[in-house]
Parts: sequence; structure tokens; C-alpha cells
Amino acid sequence: MTDYYEILGVARNADKEDIKKAYRKLAHKYHPDKTKGDDKKFKELNEAYEILHDDKKRAEYDTYGKTSGGGGAGASGQGFGGFDYGDFASGNGQGYEFDFGDIFENFFGGQRGGRPRAKRGADIAVDLNISFEDSIFGTERKILLSKVSYCSVCKGSGAEPNSEMEKCPACQGAGKIHESRRSIFGAVSSFRECAKCAGKGNVPVKKCSACSGHGVSKKSEEIIVKVPPGIRDGEAISLPGLGEAVAGGTAGDLYVKFTVGKHPIFKREGLNLVMDLDIKMSEALLGVEKDIMTLDGLIKLKVPAGINSGEILAARGRGVPQGHGLSGARGRGDLMIKVLMRTPRKISKKAKDLIEELKKEGI
Repeated sequence: MTDYYEILGVARNADKEDIKKAYRKLAHKYHPDKTKGDDKKFKELNEAYEILHDDKKRAEYDTYGKTSGGGGAGASGQGFGGFDYGDFASGNGQGYEFDFGDIFENFFGGQRGGRPRAKRGADIAVDLNISFEDSIFGTERKILLSKVSYCSVCKGSGAEPNSEMEKCPACQGAGKIHESRRSIFGAVSSFRECAKCAGKGNVPVKKCSACSGHGVSKKSEEIIVKVPPGIRDGEAISLPGLGEAVAGGTAGDLYVKFTVGKHPIFKREGLNLVMDLDIKMSEALLGVEKDIMTLDGLIKLKVPAGINSGEILAARGRGVPQGHGLSGARGRGDLMIKVLMRTPRKISKKAKDLIEELKKEGI
């Protein structure tokens, strides 16, 4: 079991103030920014402090050697001050080149050196109603969105066409402003994005007149959505780069969720379409050829003599196209036709006599 008291070098009966003093002293000593800093030791200190400065967690730890919040040896996720350590690992592609970057951003209001994370616009999610037929065969739909988009004149640069760019005078082309602040860990360097150039490092000599040099503006934009064949009710597709734009960064994505309307005849079961076909008793006994209206048009269906009510006949290749989210296969499913023999509630005397004759024949 991890001994948090030993890690902080305090007695088991130490009060909160002693624990806080011990933590500050050791955190300052082992902080990763220090020349002799120890990243592993610093993590252990944060974990120990999180448990021992909280009365409830400390009581659990003293009793059971662990906490319900995940403390103890091997704990991960929630760390010092309730911050999540999960995404702070070096080189994770989500933020900085070092550990704990976001913790220091919260404490000190800036970025702790290294490479700032790339700016990205917000994602947009919309719902789109489509017909049953369009969900089967696919289609194109136009939607009108009011969103922040890149300026159509300067293409997001913020510069008037043919205007040159120059080094930002505020950050000298760095794209960020260096700041130094004092903290419980000593002097800590941090960086914030340059407000003048939005982190790009350069500014236009002449600002774009259409967007006043911002590079983006809010406007209504018509977007063509290609509905893939075989899309399911409630399924969504992503359209990269069609979300909200952001100056000096990349646009977010557009997510389109489909609501498929019901069909009066057909239902979908996987790749197959299902329908009912009503036939008469005489047709069930003697067989018949029926005209069936499918989503592709009219087809001829042979109903064999002696068919039972509830039996299924298949029209091959008249179902849902394969390919969309279905392992890239080609072809189509089938149209499954359920034959239902309807028994008349009233029959004539002649029909009754004929049925009596059939009964004598064992039919």
C-alpha cells in the first residue's frame, strides 16, 4: 500500500496546515520545471496531497488503505485539485510537449512553455429528416446553416487581397506572449496567445475590408449533404471542416444525424426489406401470379399452390444496398414477402356448399 504520510514526510496525526506546508515545500523542490525536478515524485506528491487534505478521503485511506475515489497505489485519472491527469501525457497530440500543462494553465492563466495546442473551431450537430426511400437509395440534401465561416474574400488570412503580411509587433512573430509569475512553486513561466495576431505571428499590412481583418465572420451558408445509401434511422455522418471556423486555426466538423420516415408498406430488417402480401384462400390452394410494387418498381411474383399463411417468399436483390458501414460489401439485400391468407367473415351459400365438398375430399 502506498504510504501517503511517508511521501509528504508528515506524522499520521498531522493537521491540515502541516500537510499543506509539507506539500508546498516538497512540490517546490521536485517541480518538473526545476533543474533537479522529479516528474514521478511530483505526481506522487500531488496524489498524496489530494487524499490527505480531504477529510473524507483521508478517513477512508486511514481505515481501508485506499479511497472510493481511486486513491492508493496505481491510481490514475483524477489528480491534484480535482484536475484530470489522463490527457496530460507528453506527445499525446492533445495539447503540449510536457506533462501537467493544463494544470498550470488553470493556476497561472497561460501556457507553460512548449508548443501551444492548435486552435479548432466548435463542432456543429444537426438533425435531418429524410424519407424511407432516400434512406435506401441515398440522395443529396441542401441545408442552410448560420455559423462562423472563413471570410470568402481573404480566405481566413485577414488581409486585403494582394496585401502583404508583416511580423506582429506585439509578439515579434512568436504568436504568443511570455509571462512570468510567482507561485507556491516559485517563479513560473507561462505563455498566452497573442491577442493582436491571434497566435499566427504575423498581421496584414492592410486588413481585409470584408471581415475587418478577423479572417472569419458569421453568415448563412448552404451546405450539400450527401446521404449515403443504406443509412439507418438515428445514424450520423461527419463532414470534416464544415463546423465553426476560428481565426488562426482549423474549422470544426459538422455532424448530421438522420431521422428516417416510416413507409406504409415496407419495414427494414438489417439489409432486407419486409412486407405483407394478402391472398385469397383460392389463390393459396391453386397458386397465383401477383403484381408487387417494390421500391424499384413493379415485379411479378409467383405464389406457389398450397402455400401456407405466414410463409416467406423472397425477391432477391430488392432490399437495402450494402456498403455503408457494412464492411464495404457490394450488392443488395432481399425483399422478404410474408404471405397472409385472409379468411372471409361471410361467404355465400354456393361457396359454403363448395367448401363442404372440399371438406369431404379431405381438403
